[in-house]
Amino acid sequence: MPELTSPAPWQFDLPLPPLELRRMVGPVEPKYFDNPTGQPIIENIPIDKYESVLDFGCGCGRIARQLLQQKIRPKRYLGFDLNPKVIDWCQRELTPRDPAFTFKHHDVFNPTFNPDARKPKWLPMPAEDHSFKLVIAWSVFTHTTQDQAVHYLREAARVLDPNGIMVATWFLFEKRYYPMMQDFQNALYINDIDLTNAVIFDREWLQGMLQSVGLGTVHASPPGIRGFQWLLHIVTRGSNRTIIPLPEDRAPFGRLPPAMIPRDAVRELETPDTDIPTAGSRRPE
Repeated sequence: MPELTSPAPWQFDLPLPPLELRRMVGPVEPKYFDNPTGQPIIENIPIDKYESVLDFGCGCGRIARQLLQQKIRPKRYLGFDLNPKVIDWCQRELTPRDPAFTFKHHDVFNPTFNPDARKPKWLPMPAEDHSFKLVIAWSVFTHTTQDQAVHYLREAARVLDPNGIMVATWFLFEKRYYPMMQDFQNALYINDIDLTNAVIFDREWLQGMLQSVGLGTVHASPPGIRGFQWLLHIVTRGSNRTIIPLPEDRAPFGRLPPAMIPRDAVRELETPDTDIPTAGSRRPE
């Protein structure tokens, strides 16, 4: 068991990402970037799993900043994101506070944040096989196409420690309610400018895909609004954890559309000069 220590004074004097970067990833209020108690940032995750953390889609360091304020900080943290602006800020402002926290640009195509169409749709995760005890994909699979999701689930299975945990959020729906969908179509998209604005996956497809790559769910927190964001704890099937089926969504109906990101907060797009919903239009979850 790691030794419990009090946070150093500098942990509560960390720089806050500028507003224009916070707008790209969702919540802008400082409270969403802070961890004033120093407690583990995700419930029901054993403290030893925080020893090595891979933060997939780290944005401008919201989770990294909270982990830096934990009483027990990771010995190794690697955050990666496709947006070069947020990675530049994290490398400049957070890594000097703790060299164990590193950040890499994941140079894949995104029509909003990395818009060069010559870039690949996906790349390997920048990690060795079975090298991380905790993989965090917060508000990431909600912004990937179906083929990207398949690739990154396989990559998560590759980099996850045999006894590790992946914490990931998903939008899920019931494909059986949509008889016009083909067998190979298992995702719904809401934005014709950027498909990754918000992506909703069939629950049964996800369950089968996890099994096919050697993963399974051990904990599922349902959304408060039907069709909104599930929080899943995912492990390798070789672990001693009990795999559970994904339950159906029985939450009440409601609405929680994301805020519109001002045009000047992202790279120029070939669209009318107006506020647009982009892949970064996310809510705090």
